[in-house]
Amino acid sequence: MELSTGSPFRGAALERLVSFLRECGLKYDERVEYSICLTEDDKIAATGSLDGAVLKCVAVSSAFRSEGLAAKIISELISEAGRRGRFHLFLFTKPENQELFDDLGFYPIAKTDQVLLMENKKRGVEQFVASLKKPVTAAEPAAGRAPQGSSKASVASESSHDSSTATGAIVANCNPFTSGHLYLIETAARQCGLLYLFIVSENKSAFPAETRLELVRRGIAHIPNVHLCSTGPYLVSAATFPDYFLKDSPGAVSPQTLNTSLDLAIFAECFARPLGIKRRFVGTEPFDPVTSVYNKQMKEILPAYGIEVIEIPRMENSGGAVSASRVRRMLAEGNLDAVRELVPPTTYEYLINNRSVGMK
Repeated sequence: MELSTGSPFRGAALERLVSFLRECGLKYDERVEYSICLTEDDKIAATGSLDGAVLKCVAVSSAFRSEGLAAKIISELISEAGRRGRFHLFLFTKPENQELFDDLGFYPIAKTDQVLLMENKKRGVEQFVASLKKPVTAAEPAAGRAPQGSSKASVASESSHDSSTATGAIVANCNPFTSGHLYLIETAARQCGLLYLFIVSENKSAFPAETRLELVRRGIAHIPNVHLCSTGPYLVSAATFPDYFLKDSPGAVSPQTLNTSLDLAIFAECFARPLGIKRRFVGTEPFDPVTSVYNKQMKEILPAYGIEVIEIPRMENSGGAVSASRVRRMLAEGNLDAVRELVPPTTYEYLINNRSVGMK
């Protein structure tokens, strides 16, 4: 059996791979950067591909299922990922394949009816989320917990009428942090005892992840009940929601076929459940069709997990809705006066001092 590689495959080799995957009930992902095929008598017996830290498009012909080819494919992909400096790996597969990949050192994160996401780190997502949990201090009772001296009756009465003790969440990219983001956070924080604010960690935006996180940190310093966190590789990431990072490329994503169910399942099962999150806040989305579909599917999916989705009207000024894309456009045009009207002072100060950042 011969092994061939492509970075990625092109021409006739790609056509043959696409056809093989189709026969296996899979669709080739054009984002892959590296693929391998095992062939016998010039026919593909097994294949797999690498997209960043994600192993995908793994398939074995039914004629070779008992020959351990999946293990060979995965081993080759892991070695290639290691050569590229990637060691925490994720794998997409069908839910019925879980046992096979359990035996190859991968552990389940979450699944939908159609797809299962696994990682090669045991309890990786559990440990990551546990590290985010806001510790409760004596001076800061947990949301919904009675302060010392309160009667149980008064607390029960409060809980039934006042939802301000609920734990909520926002997941945002903040590329960069705008006055609209700040308005959403302040509005949500008033409706929660504790608000988890997750900033996307994936470095696929105009502003680097560490910059976006720091701009948010400076901008929300005055809001005491917001707990700022990173999403790590688990929420709105290249592994869980890769289409999000293509939304600014015309024609790259079809909102009609967009499926965010895996990302939302991870949020609900791996983040909301252990952190006690009962509300997720989003801003209305008048411009971006991908985010609009995400919001719509959020409202359809999360209530089944006991999570209320609260959509807050987007902040507007004289020029219309305030958005990060509008800020980036004004930056590209060199219109700093317009930018000043769209961002908090802390963000504006950063942009003035780092004018080359965010221009792409």
